[in-house]
Amino acid sequence: MKKENTGKLKIIPLGGLELIGMNITAFEYEDSIIVVDCGLAFPEDDMLGIDLVIPDISYLKENIDKVKGFVITHGHEDHIGALPYVLKEMNLPLYSTKLTLGIIENKLKEHNLLRSTKRKVVKHGQSINLGKFRIEFIKTNHSIQDASALAIYSPAGIVVHTGDFKVDYTPVFGDAIDLQRFAEIGKKGVLALMSDSTNAERPGFTQSERTVGITFDHIFAEHQNTRIIIATFASNVDRVQQIINSAYKYDRKVVVEGRSMVNIISTASELGYLNVPDHTLIEIDELKNYPPEKTVLITTGSQGESMAALSRMAADVHRKITIMPNDTVIFSSNPIPGNEKAVSKVINELSAKGANVIFQDAHVSGHACQEELKLIYSLVKPKYAIPVHGEYRHLRANAQIAKDLGIPKENVFLLQSGDVLELGQKDAKVVDKVHTGTILVDGLGVGDVGNIVLRDRQHLAEDGILIVVLTLEKGTNRLLAGPDIVSRGFVYVRESEGLMEEARQTVEEALEKCLSNRYVDWNKIKLSVRDTMNDFIWRKTKRRPMVIPIIMDVEI
Repeated sequence: MKKENTGKLKIIPLGGLELIGMNITAFEYEDSIIVVDCGLAFPEDDMLGIDLVIPDISYLKENIDKVKGFVITHGHEDHIGALPYVLKEMNLPLYSTKLTLGIIENKLKEHNLLRSTKRKVVKHGQSINLGKFRIEFIKTNHSIQDASALAIYSPAGIVVHTGDFKVDYTPVFGDAIDLQRFAEIGKKGVLALMSDSTNAERPGFTQSERTVGITFDHIFAEHQNTRIIIATFASNVDRVQQIINSAYKYDRKVVVEGRSMVNIISTASELGYLNVPDHTLIEIDELKNYPPEKTVLITTGSQGESMAALSRMAADVHRKITIMPNDTVIFSSNPIPGNEKAVSKVINELSAKGANVIFQDAHVSGHACQEELKLIYSLVKPKYAIPVHGEYRHLRANAQIAKDLGIPKENVFLLQSGDVLELGQKDAKVVDKVHTGTILVDGLGVGDVGNIVLRDRQHLAEDGILIVVLTLEKGTNRLLAGPDIVSRGFVYVRESEGLMEEARQTVEEALEKCLSNRYVDWNKIKLSVRDTMNDFIWRKTKRRPMVIPIIMDVEI
């Protein structure tokens, strides 16, 4: 008689729920932990000066002896971007498909981690064994090549993790999603399905990537007398392939501009994921040798990022390319939620320079809409549904699909980052919460900027700063010089001399009061100066700048 396994599998999302980005999930069974993806998020508007946001991996560090490695579904920043930072803290092996690993290796090279990191290429259909887990890579389609879903076999049962996916029956490169394999695994009996929720609110099917190629063809045919500039995501190799196909057909030379674009395209070409006809790609400096209507620029900046190539062109600060009247500029992407303002600013700047901007129909999503999600649920037939990848509203829409398809309400789990979901054959419940959070990257500093620093930056950004400088005699505390007031970001001093003079007198009075009361404690003097100044400024201007008193002592 077969002994039934009574062990429990724990699924612990350490990021990626409640927001788009920073996807990282730990799977734990007894003494084995595997980590799926390790992504970053981009900073919110109130994170002033922050470059990137990465997940807090305290839980993995505490259990480092159990962690067997990282399994990566595909090469987008929100799934691989935090790897260089995390691998510096814990040296673990990486498992992924060829292109995904190629893109990761570019990052590791920049951070000098290439030699110390063990990595293994896994093909679709292959499995790897890590501790108590066996992980099978299943072919899916997405807006980047080589995306995978994962079937995670544990003694407690099979969990299918879709990664980011869509169902594309006519992909530009390679095979369609392996629906047959999803069905075969579904027949074996699947404990849980973790599926992409990004487009769960959208009815119908996501269109095939090929439809964009047809749109490009039409645009190229209609605009044969103008230069064409196309902004898209650097990672969308298939999109770039279709632009190159149209350019070749209409006898145009192609220039690739933007660092991330150049990196990914050279990696994709080397690994055979991009087919570029000879003499089609040219360097940016060679543009002057060709008439504008015989050239195409593929560039970064489709999200309005201020430092990206297209934004620099729009603002007239690009070193080598100037937007000319009549240029046709195509936005081959949709604004990510939160970027709409930045994108419309760039569109307005381009239009003001006389460019013809096209942003309709030149993009399709890389994520599954409702009908595709229903298809995967129906093939996999999971006992439990765990929506992942998305904000709360997306997760909720995905949960609703699962319920509509007959999965009982109590078997659908809307998790939050840090929840520990324990799954067994008989039951599933959230049993614990582990520490999760975000670590902010600013320049070379990782984690040295926290909430207090951000609050100060916010304060400085909104109200400015006033510095009050005094010099006191050592021992007697007699005022020798000052008080001098330095203002930054509060008022323009030359136009507010009266206010500054009054502020000086107010500080002097407060100081005299302190010194006549024989205050020797500098902290008390500083407090008194600051409070007096705050009250005075609020009374006069209804503003609250940051006030910093500086006291120097001098021996005479």
